[in-house]
Parts: sequence; C-alpha cells; structure tokens
Amino acid sequence: MAQDLRSLKSDLHVTSVHVEYNGAILGDSSRVDVLPDGTANYNFTTSFECHPDGPNSLDDIAQKPVLLTVIEVLQKEKKKKEKTVPLGQAVVDLLPLLQGQGSFQVFAPLYAVPASPSESLHPEAKGGLEVTVCSQEPLVPAEQLSHSNLLSVTLEAAYSVPEAFAPAGPLQSYMVCLQVPAAGEREALLLFKDGVLKPAGEKEPLPRPKKWPLSNIMAPAALNIPNSFIIGGPYEDEDGELNKREDREFRMQAETSRRIIWDMERRCYLDPAAAATLQQRVAESQSWPVEICRMALPSASKGKTSKADKGDEDKQIFFHGVAYVNMLPLLCPGVRQIRGAFPVCTYQDREVLLKTKSQHSVLRDLRRKLSQNKEGPWAPGLGTPLSSALSHTQREDKINKERDSSRRMSGTSLILSSDATGEAENATQHSPDGQQYFEAGTFLLLEIKLDKALVPKRTREELSDRVKEMIPPRPLLPPRTSGAKKAVEGYHNCVRNLAVAILREYQELFGKQLPEWGAIEPPNLEEQKLQLSCELASSGKKLVYKEQLQYAVVKIVREKYLKTMAFETQEQLQEFLCELNVYLMDQMHIDLNQLLSQEAVSPSPPTPLTEEQLCLFAQEAELDKDYELANFYHQQRLSQDQHNIQSWLDYGVFNLLLEDPTKAQECFQQALFLDPHHIQSLLLCATVAAMLQHYEEAETFFEMACSLEPPSTVAWTLSGLFYELQDDSIRAEMAFREARKLLQAQLDKEKGIPEGEGGEEHVSAGSVGSPSPDPAENPPAPSPASGPGQPPCTIFMKAVEFLQKVNAIQFLHQALAHELLNFEEGPSCAYYLALAHASLLKEDFSKCEECLREAVGIDYTNPNVWAQKGHLCYLREEFPEAKLCYEQTLSFLEDAVDMHWVCLRLGSIYLQEKQYGRAKQTYLLACKDSASCLTWLGVGISCYRLHELAEAEDALTEANALNNTNAEVWGYLALVCLQDGRGRQSSATSTR
Repeated sequence: MAQDLRSLKSDLHVTSVHVEYNGAILGDSSRVDVLPDGTANYNFTTSFECHPDGPNSLDDIAQKPVLLTVIEVLQKEKKKKEKTVPLGQAVVDLLPLLQGQGSFQVFAPLYAVPASPSESLHPEAKGGLEVTVCSQEPLVPAEQLSHSNLLSVTLEAAYSVPEAFAPAGPLQSYMVCLQVPAAGEREALLLFKDGVLKPAGEKEPLPRPKKWPLSNIMAPAALNIPNSFIIGGPYEDEDGELNKREDREFRMQAETSRRIIWDMERRCYLDPAAAATLQQRVAESQSWPVEICRMALPSASKGKTSKADKGDEDKQIFFHGVAYVNMLPLLCPGVRQIRGAFPVCTYQDREVLLKTKSQHSVLRDLRRKLSQNKEGPWAPGLGTPLSSALSHTQREDKINKERDSSRRMSGTSLILSSDATGEAENATQHSPDGQQYFEAGTFLLLEIKLDKALVPKRTREELSDRVKEMIPPRPLLPPRTSGAKKAVEGYHNCVRNLAVAILREYQELFGKQLPEWGAIEPPNLEEQKLQLSCELASSGKKLVYKEQLQYAVVKIVREKYLKTMAFETQEQLQEFLCELNVYLMDQMHIDLNQLLSQEAVSPSPPTPLTEEQLCLFAQEAELDKDYELANFYHQQRLSQDQHNIQSWLDYGVFNLLLEDPTKAQECFQQALFLDPHHIQSLLLCATVAAMLQHYEEAETFFEMACSLEPPSTVAWTLSGLFYELQDDSIRAEMAFREARKLLQAQLDKEKGIPEGEGGEEHVSAGSVGSPSPDPAENPPAPSPASGPGQPPCTIFMKAVEFLQKVNAIQFLHQALAHELLNFEEGPSCAYYLALAHASLLKEDFSKCEECLREAVGIDYTNPNVWAQKGHLCYLREEFPEAKLCYEQTLSFLEDAVDMHWVCLRLGSIYLQEKQYGRAKQTYLLACKDSASCLTWLGVGISCYRLHELAEAEDALTEANALNNTNAEVWGYLALVCLQDGRGRQSSATSTR
C-alpha cells in the first residue's frame, strides 16, 4: 500500500510498483488507480530464494536492500506504445532477517527520481510504501544465531590527498578495498568504488547519513541507509593514529582541504566459523592492510576494447597505497568498534608482508577483472535491470546527466570472491606515485564495527558474584554490648542491696547510730565483724546473700568476658580469676563509696569520642610517627562501629603506610563486604591485589569498579595503569580514552555545555577547570602533604590526587610518569607537589627538596608549596627554616589543604623558641577548625608559660576531656594546681 502519492505529483492516475533485488527484477505490481486521498492499494506479493553460497546469499541479505520504484503509467495514444515514468524509489533493509526476525513491517519513504515530474513539482515529497517482509524459514538457525556475527565497514573519506588528484582531466575512480573472512569458509573483498573528489572548502557536515553500495538507484536520497549516520567525535576518542593533541591542528586543516568522500557502508555476514576465523586472524596479525588506488574510467563513447588497448590494462592502477589498521582492540572484552584515522603509505610488498603477513595485493589480483568489466561496474548507473523499463529517451537523458556530474558519488561497490585471478609477474612491484601519499600526509577515516563483541565482556552480575567469591566469609558479629552493660548494672544493684541488708543486720546488733570514723578501736572493730559474720551464717542469710551475688557474677563472666567454655589449663583459670577479682572489687568499691558518702554524687558518664575526632587523632599520631597510638585510635573507631566502611578504609590506608599490604587487603575486603558496590573499596582492593601480584583478582575488581553507575574517571584511569603493568597497551589506551571522555563530560557540565556539544573543546594538560565530583573522590583520610588546592584537570592528576591519599606509591609514580608526558611546556606545580609528597613518604629528602624548588618557581603564591616545604624542613629538624615556610603559608589569603598540621608544627616551634604568645595564637587557630587533645594541650602550655593559669586550666581540661590518657596533659594540670595552691588536689588527681 502506498500513502501520500499525491505529494509526488498532483495529477497522478495510474501507478505501478517495480520490485528488484540484487540486480534481478522480482516483478511489477498491477496497475492501480490512485485514490483521491493520495493512497493506492497494490496488494502485491513477490518472492526470491536465498542460497547460502550462491546468488542472494546471506552476505547479499546483509548489505543489499530491496529496491522499490513507483512508476506512473501514462495513457496510451493511438498507434503508440504505453509510456512509463519513474516517480520515486524506496529501499527496504533486510538486515532484521539475519538478526532472528522471521517477519517485519516497515514504512519505506519514497524519494523523488531526478528529472521526473515529481522532483520538479514536489521536491519535499513525503510519500511512502508500507512493506511487509517475511521468511518461510529462519535464515539463520537458532543454534547459530548467538555465535554468528555481522561485520560492518564504513569508509568515510580520504583526507589530505596528493596535489596530483585534480578535478580536471580524465575521469578517475578512487577505490579502497580490504579482505575479510566470510560465511562458508570463503574470503570476501569489501570494495569501495567511485569516491567523490572534493576541492578545498567547508568540512563535511555531522551527522550525515551512511550510503548503500548500490549502482541501480536513480533517486540519490534513496542511497542513504535508514537510521544509520556518521556521528564523528573528538579526535582523542578515536582509535588508530593521528589522535594526539599535537595532531589536532593538522586534522582540522585536512578536513577543509582536498579530500575524497565515500560515506559508504559495506556489511559482511559472519557465520560461527567465519567469526572464529576473524578472531584467530586478529590474534595472529594485529595489522590489516587496507589498499587504496586510483583508476582511469573509460569514456562513455568507447566501445569494445581493441587488442591495442589491452596493453594499457597493466597501467590502470595508479597511486597504489596502503593503510595499516590495528585490529587488536577487537580482542578486548566488550569492544565492538574501531574508528579512527589511518595514515596511507606507499604499497611495498616486503613491508606489507612483514606487517600483515599478507603475501599478495588484492587490488593487483582484481586488476584484470575490473579493467575488462569497463561497462559494468565502471560506468555508474549503466546496465541496471530497471533501465529496460524506461524509454530509450529517458535512458539517454539519464546517461548524459550522470556523465556531466561525474564527481557525484554513485556507490557502485561490490563484493568479489578471493579466487579472482591476478597477474603474478607484477607481484613484486610497487607504485612509485604512491610515495605522494606519505608526502601529503594522506589518511583514511574508517570505521569497523561488529554486531557482537568477539570477546564478551563480563556482566555486572557476573563480576559481582566473582567479587563475593573473592571476599572471605564475614566473621560473626560481635556480641551486643547491651547484654554486658545489663550484667554490670545487675551486679551494682546486687551489691547495693546486699550492702543495705548487711547494714540493717549491723544496726540490729550494735545500734543505728554509727560512730565517727576512727572512734572504734581496731580490736573492737574486728570483734564486731566476727560477730556479724557468725550471726549471718547461723541465720542462713549469708548463704542467701552469696547465692544472689554469685548469680550476678556469673552474668558478668558470660556477658562481659564472654567466657562460656571450660579453661584449658589451670594457669588460664587463675589468671582469669585474678582479673575478675580486681574488676569486681573495683566495682564494689564504687558502689559502697556512693552508698556511704554523705554527698553522693553520681559520676558523669564519659563522653564518647566521635568518629571524626578519632580519625583526626589517628592522623595526628601518624604525623608524629607514633604508629602504636595511631593503631589504637583506628581500632577505637572500629570498636565503636564495625559497620562503618570509611573506618575500615582508613585502617587499610594506615597499614599501607606501614607497608603491610596483606593487612590492608583484609581491611579493604571487609569494607567491600559491607557494600559490594562501594567504588572506593573496589579500587583499593584492586590496587592492593596488584601490589600483591594477584593480577586476576585485581582485574576483576577494576572491571567491577568501571561497570558501576555513575562512571568514575579515577576508576577508568587506574584500570589503564593496571593494564599497562600487564603490558596490555591496547586495553590501557582504551581505558584512558574512556576516562578522558568522562572528564570532558564533567568539564562541559560545569561550563553549562549540553551533552554532545562539547566535542570541540578537549581536555588538555593545561586546563584549569573545576570538574564535578567523581564517585571515587573523597577517599580515605587525607595525608598531611596532600596535593594542590586547585582541583586536578587531567585524568592522571585526578588519579594522583586519589593515590597520594591512600599511600599507593607504585601506581602514584606510574600516574605521574604519564602526567609528565602530557606537558608541552614542562610539568605543572601540581605535578611537582605530588612528586614531592611521594618522596617525603619515602624520606627521600633531597628529591623532595628538588621538586619543591621547581614548584616554588612555577607558583610562588601557592600555599600548599610552602606548607610542604615547611614539613620537609621540620622533618630535617631545620626549625628556623620550617618556621619561615609555615609563616609564609599563613600569610596567604587562601588556606593550604593541611592547615591543621601547619599550625601544630609551627606552634611547637614557637614553644621551643619561647615565643609563648605566638604559640598560643597559633594553637587557638588550629582549635578553631579542628580541635584535638594536642591543639588544646598547646594552648594550655602556652598559657601556663604566660602565667595565665585560669586559661591554662580550661585548655588542659578540654585536652583531658578529649584524651584522658595523655601523660603530658596530666603533668601540666598538676603544675597548674601546684601554682594555684591546690597541691593536695593535684596529688589526688594524679594518683587517680
């Protein structure tokens, strides 16, 4: 059924549909009158047979559409034959038949035929045909469908062609071909002919449609493949060559200079055997030759070739060149496409053999066949089946028009079998004029695409299951502390009740009025105790009290000490009983003191430290290299909440600092167990696995991290670094390319550029944008000498920012090496800061000093540079120089990222130099942002030295509240009490 035929021509009356496929006429529909609403019901059915290895093969189904031509039937005149006029053409893609569909229905748009009435009257015609396609049997059996494949090759253009390619002169055909495995254990040549030579001018528009490789289409718009476009993209995202930053200017110039345009797509069906052969050949030879040449077209007036002309056949291939396409990325998991620019060089047999293992030129093999077939594939639009349906006059007009517009692409490409004969005597020749390709910098822009990846990529579900298998079983949850607390409270209640009951017994024996302390002589006191004990024993109350107390003690043993099994040795039993006795006596004394005290004051419960405070205290201990204390604080954080992922990550990073990757791995795996999709945990597990040379586990972790949403620039960058360690340069470059794409999208989003329109601005090493937060950012506890305050703007600096905070030195140096190669004018300040930090961790002070000297020269006003320089001098015990650097850091309006450590160390230097006023102000500055025991201790010492005892006591009390185990805090509290005349209180406090 046809719709909107009135839009083609307003006075249509009788029409017919002409159907052909693969050069054969399938039939014509009956002549139907066009209804007033512009529709025509043809109800026409036709069919053809598909032969797997013969005519209408699966390769033909893949790349050749059905051609439908609407013809107007003119009224007969007396004694004259009936005339037909082609109005429009439509194409129907048969590809769904190879994808498992048994039938499908499409609306095929009709495109006007040039020089027809429909083109002159209504060029914007939007008519179409409703077509149903069905197959009696599946073309691809179900058992082969999952293992078969479809190879599509799109040749876009050849850019920067030699100056010898001029529009003037004899007609020329520009051809490109490559050989691929095909179905039925055959070889197929994908031949792209009749490229259009265009002069210098504006670049080709994007997006633009891909074109069918057909010659029998009269409507130019019908050459466009439906829903298939050339999209383009940033040069840096391409495969191949000429995709570096330094190639950008050349590529932009080439796109506006003289070029040859094809925009043609060829398809090739691969049965399971052909798909396996393709994978094997890519593994054997990663470079595949794509040949290019120019051939002279015979003139239209030229008839049969004379014997004299046969001597010219060997001269018909000119400018024979070859481009080498690296096919190895297709062996990477999940990769289905290669697109990029591939330079063209002179075709030389020896070089082609070494690079591709190809022993012959496919163009030379086809030379005789192509040159002999001068009036077939050489002449665009001639010899088509539809031409017999046109009048002689129409054919002549069509031929003349196409001859005048020889530069227009005709798309007369075809697939030829590999057994085509060639001339062996020319096998060692090479084209001298092919050298001009190299001199002009010619390159082909093409795309190779597969319907399914040769190597399937593991799904997120598979990766998640694999990650769970690698994580050891989760240990039993710790018993609830509420049970132990309840047991202790029960013991306290029992002690109080027993004390009250015994006190009543005492009062009944000796009176209710208790004597003053010390009024009873010791002998009398012992006699009263003995008498009371005998009374309790004789009355049976002692046994009752003992049973009550025993029950409370058993609860403590089970709930608090978790002792439910018998002891293995007597020594263990005795050790435990001693510990238990000390604890019970201490708790009993607390209860009795409260009960007998005239001013019973309930002790205030200790205020638990927050997770943030414990994290800060651990960092301070790491800064002072007191790793035992740092370990204590990390374990305190875990004891408070073992389900806190960040606590486990920080503890693992701390163990990396101690160069204990095995213990760090346990921490990271515990964090990953709590959340299998936590990207920081995945990246840290992968990093440590790589350090331990567990490469298979590391690859799984990296793949899982890269599969999460939203995608992470850091994850893809670290994956690339990992693949580099495995000498897998292809997958490394693909990972880096994906990371750059994500970073560019973040930068475009910050600038308010809509998605897909930021291709002209690419991420460069010198940009200073502020990208959106990455899912892998905010890693565990920042180091004291972290990077610059300005956010990194390259994929490697984003990775460096993450790696230096997690003490992953191996990957850090690798990322810095890449960053060094990114700069044209030398490394940045951020680079030297990161390298200085890595050197400081390794205590390579001379290297650190060298890096900081370079950083100061680049950015003198960067507070992070001066802060890190101060840390270096401090660790060298060059305190005067450290003081100057720290003071310089504080003088800037912008704070350094590690101001806490700057204030702590500067304050300690002021105390050494007895500049107590400055020390006090510096420590107070640290307390303002992140108070800790050490900052308040510094304030307390400064105030004490300034004889500000009240302020000193307040500051030391704050320090003691944050950490009541610091001996220095207790010491200074004692000194303050002594200075204030409270010697006995300080003694009692110190004893406590």
